[in-house]
Amino acid sequence: MADVAIDNPYTLDEAARRPLACEDTLDNVLARAAAEATRLAATSIQQRATLCQRAVEIMQQRRDRIAAEITCMMGKPRAQAAAEVDGMAARARHMIAIAPEALAEQRVAGRDGYDRRIQRVPLGVVLNMPAWNYPLLTCVNALIPALLAGNAVVLKHSTRSLLCGEHFADAFTAAGAAPGVVQAVCCDHARAAWMVADRRVGYVAFTGSVAGGRAIYRTVGRSRFIDVGLELGGKDAAYVAPDADIDQAAAALVDGACYNAGQSCCGVERVYVAASRFDDFVAAARKHMRALRLGDPQQDVYLGPMAQPHAPQQLKRQVDAARHAGAQVLEGGSPSQHHGKGRFFQPSLLVDVHPGMSIMREESFGPLLPVMSVPDDHAAVTHINDSHLGLTASLWTQDVARAHHLAAQLSVGTVYLNQCDTLDPALPWTGVKDSGKGCTLSPLGYMYLTRARALNFRLP
Repeated sequence: MADVAIDNPYTLDEAARRPLACEDTLDNVLARAAAEATRLAATSIQQRATLCQRAVEIMQQRRDRIAAEITCMMGKPRAQAAAEVDGMAARARHMIAIAPEALAEQRVAGRDGYDRRIQRVPLGVVLNMPAWNYPLLTCVNALIPALLAGNAVVLKHSTRSLLCGEHFADAFTAAGAAPGVVQAVCCDHARAAWMVADRRVGYVAFTGSVAGGRAIYRTVGRSRFIDVGLELGGKDAAYVAPDADIDQAAAALVDGACYNAGQSCCGVERVYVAASRFDDFVAAARKHMRALRLGDPQQDVYLGPMAQPHAPQQLKRQVDAARHAGAQVLEGGSPSQHHGKGRFFQPSLLVDVHPGMSIMREESFGPLLPVMSVPDDHAAVTHINDSHLGLTASLWTQDVARAHHLAAQLSVGTVYLNQCDTLDPALPWTGVKDSGKGCTLSPLGYMYLTRARALNFRLP
């Protein structure tokens, strides 16, 4: 049986190694999951909530170890990795709290002599395939609601964050779950596709690339009619209006572009600034970008190394292409190291960009902030919508009425006002166009992890 190994993006030493599961192993995993799904569906929501609460508590008790492993596997600074553990727990607790109401049976009144009800029933086995950039948060979005809805879950994390699935599975076992309720597997793409195609899987939740999402959707469509939740790429934009608080906007947008080394689906990847405020914004952005500390992610730094070996050169190609097409690089623009270690990319600020550049059209997934001047609100909206992706967009203005007017015109899943690069579990997390389909979080997230069943009883 072959192994998969990943490196530490800072030291470049081996960070983790695991054997890749074969089809016989995966077949047994799915068989156990299908059996436990039937048993879990027969339990009450309160029993499932208690199980989830215990597992979340166990994960938080192991916070330091989990954070240290995330830092070693993908280079996230230690404090940010610990914050991800806390964010995972807060998100899980919110979904636990709203589960009874979100999953409650609805009685339909108004017809004498009939008992009519709408029920939400589980799908069976949910295959959850989280991304490496936020391996806990992208996992918990589907994991906790799936379990609360009565489904068993198989976790197939990215190999870049392969230890995280084990932590979730171990926490649920320690919390009292049967071994088949939450299982973690490590496998290659071919065997992941084999699981996606297996008829025992009732739903696939995937966070990753657009290409990966298309492959999963094709595979499911060839074998059966089930739904798929796809949280894919983003080329998220911001518009800084003439009345914006410039320093607040610049600080937040630099953070939105560079946090987690820019490796965020909803990270800020392009900014449009009202022409009258352009110079002020650029000056403020330069100030905030220069203050960012890059270095050993085990220390107190803001920017860690890039997780994937190909990332620095990929970002360099995008910056070089923009420079060749006329862009000016005011800050950064190159791969770098820290005391001879790590695969970093400098936080980078670019101006004199235009809509045809790849840096304004294709996902960067790194700490790049291209900034373009626009004459008015209409131009900003036009540029924001001129994308095959549509995850989030942020508006920066003191005029709430203006924000509502602009938000109504944007083709994105979430519109922010005077904030960016954040999730609220009380609201649905969804995208349009190539950013995916389906929805996680909020009461609506439960709709995709259950199916509707109608009871239409004519009473004797």
